Amino acid sequence: MFKILTKKELNPTVVLMEIDAPLVAKKAEPGQFIILRTDENGERIPLTVADFNRKKGSVTIIFQVAGATTYKLAQMKKGDYLHDFVGPLGKKTHTDGLKKVAVVGGGVGCAIAYPVAKKLHSLGCEVHAICGFRTKDLVILENEFKNASSKYILMSDDGTAGEKGLVTDALKKLIESGEKYDEVITIGPLPMMKFVCLLTKEYGIKTVASMNPIMIDGTGMCGGCRLSVGGKMVFACVDGPEFDGHLIDFDEAMSRSNIYGDFERHKYEDACNLFKKEAN
Repeated sequence: MFKILTKKELNPTVVLMEIDAPLVAKKAEPGQFIILRTDENGERIPLTVADFNRKKGSVTIIFQVAGATTYKLAQMKKGDYLHDFVGPLGKKTHTDGLKKVAVVGGGVGCAIAYPVAKKLHSLGCEVHAICGFRTKDLVILENEFKNASSKYILMSDDGTAGEKGLVTDALKKLIESGEKYDEVITIGPLPMMKFVCLLTKEYGIKTVASMNPIMIDGTGMCGGCRLSVGGKMVFACVDGPEFDGHLIDFDEAMSRSNIYGDFERHKYEDACNLFKKEAN
């Protein structure tokens, strides 16, 4: 059992939790993920490690309430216990030798981008962080990114936070102003990452994208997280979750990500109705 040490709502749909998991914290690195279950009969869901404290023995996760399990998780309180919390899984982010990097995050993907920016910054790398959100009410980790980067650019679709526009607008402006990057790391919605990668391909800048497809066991056995990268089939849970963004078949990934959309929406509605009945 894994105790919830801290719970904080970052915006109306995104929640931060710090979990007591010393064995996971001991080995965790940016880019890796865990798989958890809220209870014995719960669904297994993967969540990226947002931060960790080896001394305290804790791991921080940040998740968006989007389905039944994340809804159940969001109903849990500080002091409650998760049934399972397995990890770290996947390969860590490659950071060796990088001197200047642009980290581009979108929405809740910024929670995954933050530990990457933090690690690079701690190694002396010059980090330019670009974070995009639909509106100001959805902005998360603004101060954290400012502390983990030498340049922080906030973008919003409607212009209510930072500059109005897309993350690709900001990235293109930086590139065309003369900024030279060893690598661009992008984490967020699939369409956003696709267009970041199309942009950087034009300029010949190496780009890494963090993928979060449907995942069940985290060992590559179920095949649910398969992707096409460079014309070959790979598994995000064991071969990734980070891949060469210029080789990923994003259209295929987007098509597969929508397979269970209707099913997940119904499960979310059932979970909401169940908790409302219990509350009454």
